[in-house]
Amino acid sequence: MISEKQKMLTGQLYDAADTLLVTERINARALLLQYNNCEPDKDVQRQTILKQLIPRQGERLFIQAPFYCDYGYNIYTGSNVYFNFNCVILDVMAVHIGNNVLFGPSVQIYTALHPTDAKQRAAGPEFAKSISIGSDVWVGGGVIICPGVTIGNRTIIGAGSVITRNIPDDVFAAGNPCRVIKNL
Repeated sequence: MISEKQKMLTGQLYDAADTLLVTERINARALLLQYNNCEPDKDVQRQTILKQLIPRQGERLFIQAPFYCDYGYNIYTGSNVYFNFNCVILDVMAVHIGNNVLFGPSVQIYTALHPTDAKQRAAGPEFAKSISIGSDVWVGGGVIICPGVTIGNRTIIGAGSVITRNIPDDVFAAGNPCRVIKNL
């Protein structure tokens, strides 16, 4: 029998109220509470908490508090990744982030989805699609990255954009929905 966590991690419909998943989210929230309330000059303590929350991180991951996520363990970062204030990652499935990536304030990354059928949605199951963000990417403030999206290498996303589909390498893209404005 497949567990609800295995279903979640493979993009199948799953029950988010599963005991293990609830416990893992509570554990992540406890770490987030510590991280978000840590004194700003306590860099070693903050990095220790961050490594517990996001164990699959490259060198020099820096996240300005406050920061929020569902699990943390589904976030994979390269080196030199910076998140500005008030970012959210709903990491129900994997979120892969390359090297040298900058996120402006209030960026939201969503892997979570709900069924489009109203009866099925009312029953409560969820599912997710992973997100991939290349290297040398700059994501402007207030951007929303929707489930299943890939953002190419060396791309810039303009502030306030809503990304609903893949964005290629080496472009400036912006808008709602986000679209390529020019090649870089």
